[in-house]
Amino acid sequence: MDEEGKLVQRRQWEEEQATLKKQLSKENEITSPLKVVAGVDISFVKDNEEDACASFVVLSWPELKVLHERMEMVKLTLPYIPGFLAFREVSFLNNLIKRFSEEHPEDVPQLIFVDGNGYLHPRGFGLACHLGVLTGIPTIGIGKTLMYVDGLDKKSVKQKFVTHCKKGGDHVDLVGQSGHVWGSAFKSTDTATNPIYVSIGHKVNLETAVKLTKEACLFRIPEPVRQADLRSRDYLRHLGKI
Repeated sequence: MDEEGKLVQRRQWEEEQATLKKQLSKENEITSPLKVVAGVDISFVKDNEEDACASFVVLSWPELKVLHERMEMVKLTLPYIPGFLAFREVSFLNNLIKRFSEEHPEDVPQLIFVDGNGYLHPRGFGLACHLGVLTGIPTIGIGKTLMYVDGLDKKSVKQKFVTHCKKGGDHVDLVGQSGHVWGSAFKSTDTATNPIYVSIGHKVNLETAVKLTKEACLFRIPEPVRQADLRSRDYLRHLGKI
């Protein structure tokens, strides 16, 4: 796609994001008691930006034992445009979740941890928000790298993280120049030296998102996302594609 085509696509996606964002809920609507959660991830074939494995893994809560997994090879043909990653990935994840929910209505997750940002996004509507609105399921965004929005920068965030986060579960809010809170820089374990970035996706508030992320962290990455990533890579390895 040429630059003019990308500009047209960007405008269309901006309009669609704005429409979907009107349905976004920032309130905690997770059903209680929490018993079943899930993680989603997409892992790419080595040296390939189109062919990938979409992964959806369901776990028990609070035991974090894997109950189900679904893998599917997909081809991401839509262009990558910064700030619009969800449009490349979300349909594949949504389809996996929809099919699983029809097959196993008793184990539809009450919450999904997403490998990708939620509200921590230039327009406050990243992959975790997008997927949450489409599925109607509460979601939490887990970012491994900082999204630079509203004046947030890696150096100052890292300084605050090092100063205030001493043990696993500690976190500092990501406050932009506007005074707006976009998410939290979160210390997963006592030995973690770099933060992960937690933000709301859909039907959850930030306080609850941070609390549940803490409970989900056996390692640096919350277990639902970690298992989705590990299993998608194992799947690709089995196919000889990684």
